Amino acid sequence: MKAQELRGVIPAIPTPFTEDGEVNEAGLRELTDYVIGGGVHGIMTSGGTGEFPHLSREEKRLVTRVVADQARGRVPVIAGTAACSTREAILLSQDAREAGAESVIVTAPYYFMLPDEALLGHYEAIANSAGLPVVLYNNPTYTGNDISPQLIARLASTPGIIGIKQSNADMGQLVEAVRLVGSDFAVLTGIDSQFYPALCVGGVGIFSTAASVVPRQMVDLYNAFVDGRQADARELHMRLQGLNRFLEYDPGYVAPCKEALTLMGLPAGPVRKPLPELSDSEREGIRQALSELDLL
Repeated sequence: MKAQELRGVIPAIPTPFTEDGEVNEAGLRELTDYVIGGGVHGIMTSGGTGEFPHLSREEKRLVTRVVADQARGRVPVIAGTAACSTREAILLSQDAREAGAESVIVTAPYYFMLPDEALLGHYEAIANSAGLPVVLYNNPTYTGNDISPQLIARLASTPGIIGIKQSNADMGQLVEAVRLVGSDFAVLTGIDSQFYPALCVGGVGIFSTAASVVPRQMVDLYNAFVDGRQADARELHMRLQGLNRFLEYDPGYVAPCKEALTLMGLPAGPVRKPLPELSDSEREGIRQALSELDLL
């Protein structure tokens, strides 16, 4: 996968579970076909929406293998291979290559606070050993380690690193990253409510939780922007914001995503503990947001 191919709408697909807590392979295949049918430009597996911290190494490999097999080359598969240690991230990335992924996406390590030089070395080692192109994933709210725009610019010149999913809530950080990197490096937002604004300042797409629920609408927004229909893109973005607000940081995005899919008759299943279930008021809010989009 090349940087020029990393663009558009890429759903961070959830991992559906059966009621007894196992990976639902048939459900995963159905979700894969659902988002591809919506016109998406790629699929991300084993990310936060996919509950990667709660998947074993074998389950991560299984999820990517099933999605890649079901996608059958229709869209590229980008596997989440985040880990606290460089060694484990490399092993997970090699697993992803064997499972059929075309790229890997890796958050900064979490728990230990790391200086820039340590983060630089971490990503350089992965890029040298993964056997696949690497996408950076900056999500400091969850990892505790921020990949600054200056560090992004340094990493952008590393062979094998092709882009970034920027999930820093500070929109100014995405703007600065776009300013500093060249055209051979793809900057995508990872925050659904930033989608249209990110496109306006030079972002080339989104890794999206919402696109697992409303893939067609997210693709329509992207196409409207690319076609120069700015008013249409902005109007659709504002319509989707009623749902997007449930799919970010509060009350957490995994359970709301799975609830929305379940309400729409798609396989999602429960979240794995210790992630919380939704309250009745949160469920009603999601139901109302879907109703306003004529999806129920």
